[in-house]
This record gives sequence, structure tokens and C-alpha cells, in this order.
Amino acid sequence: MIDWIAKNIKGDKTLWALIVIFAFISSLAVYSTSSNLEYVVRTGTTTAGYFFKHFFFVGLGISTAFVVHKIPYRFFRPASRLGLLLSVGLLFMAIFTGTTIKEANASRWINVLGFSFQPSAFALIVLMIYVASFLAKNHDKKISFKDSLLPLWAPVAVITALVVFANLSTALIIVFSVVLLAFLGGYPFKYLLYIAGIGIALGGLLFLFAKAFPDLAPSRFSTWESRIDSYFAQDENKKEIYQVELSKMAIAKGGIVGQGPGKSTMKNFLPQSSSDFIYAIITEEYGSMGALFIMALYFILLFRLVVISQQAATLFGQLLALGLGIPIMLQAIINMAVAVELMPVTGQNLPLISSGGTSIWMTCLALGCILSVSARKRKDGKMEKDKPEADVEEELAENIIKITKDEKQKTK
Repeated sequence: MIDWIAKNIKGDKTLWALIVIFAFISSLAVYSTSSNLEYVVRTGTTTAGYFFKHFFFVGLGISTAFVVHKIPYRFFRPASRLGLLLSVGLLFMAIFTGTTIKEANASRWINVLGFSFQPSAFALIVLMIYVASFLAKNHDKKISFKDSLLPLWAPVAVITALVVFANLSTALIIVFSVVLLAFLGGYPFKYLLYIAGIGIALGGLLFLFAKAFPDLAPSRFSTWESRIDSYFAQDENKKEIYQVELSKMAIAKGGIVGQGPGKSTMKNFLPQSSSDFIYAIITEEYGSMGALFIMALYFILLFRLVVISQQAATLFGQLLALGLGIPIMLQAIINMAVAVELMPVTGQNLPLISSGGTSIWMTCLALGCILSVSARKRKDGKMEKDKPEADVEEELAENIIKITKDEKQKTK
């Protein structure tokens, strides 16, 4: 077993260890909180059923990370363009034919082979890969704001526009992640100020439109408004205040060492205890020590992402590791901040821990890409230049043809 791991598991070993640790913690937490869904919400599925479903997605996520980390990350560059087209198509499907889950008044999910899939999570990953590719390609060039509008910001605008009405918090994470990666990638700061100005102006116009024509405004606008109002208001009857108050009660009951695994009582009253507010339940069961341990894991994850980026063989590898790591860290910070009422309720899962097949699967996909970056070492300790995209595309096509021929020969 050890020989197989040494031969087949490549890349940053600490990151692999973190994935396994998160998977273990996630399984314990979801098994505990799923009793809420069985006995309180009464969805018709047993606790064991939820556990095995979650275990399936954890296994799928780790398997995805394993397969993806075997692919040379240079091939992600041409694949990201195809991924963007696929993402746009899936997002349109979610808007017009999608379903709602857990009383969300927005179509965020589509059904794939009997499972619910959230296209915005996939769109975020391929967009970050695409932006990293663009920045690496133009790093040594003097680029104007006009020249970058169409190739860089148009895809960002399209993806954000398709996501924003169904999931405002995810849309904001997309925009913030892209802007931060662009800043780290050497994109001129004054152009980022232009983008920020345009974004604020468009947001202001949307707000004025919704206020002037409430009947024509998307239904999600009222949800955003109520969450912000609830955050600043003191009306305890409001749903968001109710959720946060229960979350803080769970955290307070946890004390230093917690109630013990599976002994949370607030999970039976707190909505979304297995997803949006799972951090509060973990704190109740494992106390402040458990909560700090979770935070420490994310800090270690952040540290490894920075190390992998700094040791990447090429500039694209550096930006890819950062670009895919930023959204994961933002989601973790937002989820924990909501649990202690530092932010309004957003609906963001705790990455690698909360229940939810799409979240775990896509996070592991992103980590698989980062592991691919860490698997390639620098030659003589020096950073290499990225291959021209045309050469990468040609190499990818040749590999696909070769694999296809080998599969045909095996079939015969």
C-alpha cells in the first residue's frame, strides 16, 4: 500500500493529508447533523442514507483530485476556454430549466444522472483557470484597458451576470477572486480601479431599478434586501436573525471542549445545520478547541497554497494555484464569519466539510489542479517560461488522438 501511494500519489503531500483530514471531519459532522434532516425536517431519508450519500461524494471528490493531479497543468489552459462555453450553457440551463433546493427562491441546480449539480461552482473554477492563463500570457506585455476588455473582462461579466440573480454571494466571490488574482498577476492597478468603478455603477443602477420597479425586479433582490436589513435590524422574528441567534447559542453551548461528538442539541432547531451553519454545530460538539482546530487547518491550507505557488515551475502554475485557492479561502472565511454574525447570511458552504455534492466535488477538482502544479518541479531551481498556447493545444490534440487509438486497440 505504501509503495502504491509513493508511486501514484504525486504533488504536495501536506495538501493530500489535509484533504484526507477534512474528509474525515466532514464525515463525522455530516453524520451528526443529518439526524436533523431525518427526524426534524423528515425528508424521508435515514441518517445512514445521508451519510452514505455524503461518503459517495467525498470519494468522488478525492477520486477527481487524484485523476486531475495526474494531468499536466499546462493542458488546463486550452481546456479552460471550452470549459467557459460549457459553463455558460449549464448556467443558462439552470436559469430556464433548473430546480430549487431547500426553499431557495432561485434556480441554482440542474439534475445530472439523478444528482443535483450547481453550475456556478464549476463556472468559478474554469473562469479562474482562464484568467490565470490570460495573465500569464500577457505578463510581459504592455496591455491597455481597451485591449483587455473583451478577452479578460467580457467572460467575467458574462459568468457573473448569469450567476448574480441566483446567488449574489457566489457572484461577489467570483468578482473579488478575479480582481485579486489580476492584482497579484501584475494587471495594472489603475485598470482595476476602472473595473471597480464600472461594477459599483452597475450595482447602483440595479439597486435603483429594483427600487423603482419592484414588480419587475428579480425575486432574489427581496431576499438580498431582507438579509441585509435583518443583519442590521433587531427583529428576532426574522428568519435570518433566528438562524444566527441559534448559531450563536450552539457556539456558546460548546464551551471549551464541547458537548461531545454527535451530542449537539441545536442541530435539531438550526436550519441548514449540515451545510451553511455546520461550523456552529462543530463548535457545539467539539468546543472552542475544535473550532480553532478547523481554523488552523484552513490556515495550513492557505500556507501550502502560497508555498505551492512560490515553487511552481511556470508563471501560469503560480497564478493557477493562487487563483483556485483564493475562492476556497474566501468561502471558508465567509461561512465562519456568518456563524458568529460578523456578516449577513449568505448561503456559502464550509469548503470540504459541509454537506453538498457539488461543493465537495468542485473543491476537490480545484485542489486536484493545484496538486498538478505541485507535482511538476522546477529544473535546476529556476522558473521556466510557459509554452505558447498553440504548442500546448497541438500537444493536447496529439495526446487525445494517441489515447483514442490506444483505447480502440484495447477494444479490438
